[in-house]
Amino acid sequence: MKVIVTKNYEELSKVAANEMAEVVKNNPKAILGLATGGSPIGMYKELIRMNKEGEIDFSKVTTVNLDEYVGLSGDHPQSYRYFMNDNLFNHINIDKKNTYVPNGLAENIEEECKNYDAKIAALGGTDVQLLGVGNNGHIAFNEPDEALVSGTHLTGLTEDTIKANARFFDSIDEVPKTALTMGLGGIMKSKKIIVIASGESKAEAVKGMVSGKISTNMPASMLQMHRDVVVIVDEAAAKLL
Repeated sequence: MKVIVTKNYEELSKVAANEMAEVVKNNPKAILGLATGGSPIGMYKELIRMNKEGEIDFSKVTTVNLDEYVGLSGDHPQSYRYFMNDNLFNHINIDKKNTYVPNGLAENIEEECKNYDAKIAALGGTDVQLLGVGNNGHIAFNEPDEALVSGTHLTGLTEDTIKANARFFDSIDEVPKTALTMGLGGIMKSKKIIVIASGESKAEAVKGMVSGKISTNMPASMLQMHRDVVVIVDEAAAKLL
């Protein structure tokens, strides 16, 4: 596990974008695992800039996203499909037919999860998986628990996660209580993993991820077992390292 400490969020975003761009430059047909939330927005802005200035080409790239809220359509402003379109796909030269996000409106959730894993397997797996880390150590929507699920699955969101996501909605009552999420097994199959974390509120989780005991109560700690992980954090998130 390689840890890079940057001065601030702006520098973190540039370092993360360069790591991601390197994967695409080495393999123009790369399969990118992408994430949503506040953490990657700066990185996506930097990738958009690089694309517009001809430094990186997304025309042959395929993407798969970690998760989606159950009950939200892709055109709902708080859905993760909408987030990806708004913060990245609408602004780069990617074919949207090659961008995959779980279907939160699927009639058969179990089948949707199996099909999603099968799609990723058919693509040959992800060349790189981008992750944020929650204050409680969750990655994607794999929350601390006595046991974790390997494949893509339906999960209930913890009260902490619902509160954290409430800032994106008009009220906490509007935050979906369930989501489809890639499991730890799927995440760990990625050839490379990039984790980004910013701010003092993430310091405990970063410490647990990097140097804590490996435990299902700190899902991010599982990443210690992966062969190629780059953790990019700003000074505030790294304060306990």
